[in-house]
Amino acid sequence: MCTITLEYDQNSALARRKLAMLLATGLFMTKEIMQDTTEPEEKEDAQKEVEAFFATSKKSMSNVIARYL
Repeated sequence: MCTITLEYDQNSALARRKLAMLLATGLFMTKEIMQDTTEPEEKEDAQKEVEAFFATSKKSMSNVIARYL
C-alpha cells in the first residue's frame, strides 16, 4: 500500500469536486495522520532526502518528457 499526500485550495470548488470524484471511485481512501513529533534535525534530513529524490527523478525523466514536448 502506498500513500499519496495532496495539497489543494480548500476554497476551490473545482478542487473539492475533483477530490470527491477521485475518492468516489473507491480506488483511494483517506487516512488520518498522527501529529508530527519528529525532531527538527530529523525533519531537515527528511526534507533533504525528498529534495534529492525529486532532483534525481526530474533528471532521469527529463529525456522521456522531452520526447513528447
